[in-house]
Amino acid sequence: MRSFNGQCIVITGAAGGLGQALMTAFLHAHANVVALDRDGAALQALQNNTTVPPGATLMTALCDVTNLPSCEAAIGQAITRFGGVDVLINNAGIAHRSAFADTQMDVLRRVMEVNFFGAVHCTHAAIASLRQRRGMVIAISSVAGFSPLIGRTGYAASKHALHGFFDSLRTEVQDDGVDVLIVCPSFIDTGIDRAALGADGQPAAHARKTTGATTQPAEVATAILHAAQHQRQLLLFSFTAKAAWWLSRLWPTRYAAIMRKRLRAEISPATTHASVETTP
Repeated sequence: MRSFNGQCIVITGAAGGLGQALMTAFLHAHANVVALDRDGAALQALQNNTTVPPGATLMTALCDVTNLPSCEAAIGQAITRFGGVDVLINNAGIAHRSAFADTQMDVLRRVMEVNFFGAVHCTHAAIASLRQRRGMVIAISSVAGFSPLIGRTGYAASKHALHGFFDSLRTEVQDDGVDVLIVCPSFIDTGIDRAALGADGQPAAHARKTTGATTQPAEVATAILHAAQHQRQLLLFSFTAKAAWWLSRLWPTRYAAIMRKRLRAEISPATTHASVETTP
């Protein structure tokens, strides 16, 4: 098992619901956490309001994951402070919820820039240190990373791309002692619907539809910590994620029919919008 005691854990999108939960989980594992986010005020609030357990350290740094120099600078700060990066958690994400025909191309490009290239940028900036310290990369994907999801063509494409990238990266770095974990949760109660974007880039006016139980960020973060400790390669969190994994493989037409029935309302003419979130 991996121990994170005294190790440097870098988390992107750390000011969000799951990001904060991950920060808390790893701080309580006695790690040195570097919280990255593009929202400076939110990072300052984290620094001011977080109770750091004895033996742990919290550092914050501004980082726009869509900007490679910004990622390199933030990772560089972590390396300077703690000597290297032991775990990189690519958590920052954005998603759209809208029919493809109604979605502006800039929305789809933004989703890919944040979800895919954001993870690639940070991983590229940290890979040398991760190899040196025989570390770990964790990519936060979703059910949309391995199955179709109506009204989220760009989001699903970005998450599918994450799987292809990190599964392939694992084959390149596993002989160096670097682990790669892909996490696929279903719906998480992060409250991010209030920050939703529409298909035209404007605020969305409808609530997100869900399938199955909605989980709390702390539950997901604890499961991720345990999966990382046990050096797992894939974490399907929740019954919904596991059911989607198997049904989409064993009976894909049935899976698609169920998914369309439950989520089609999101792309009705009155509710063709997109949303910012870290999970489907």
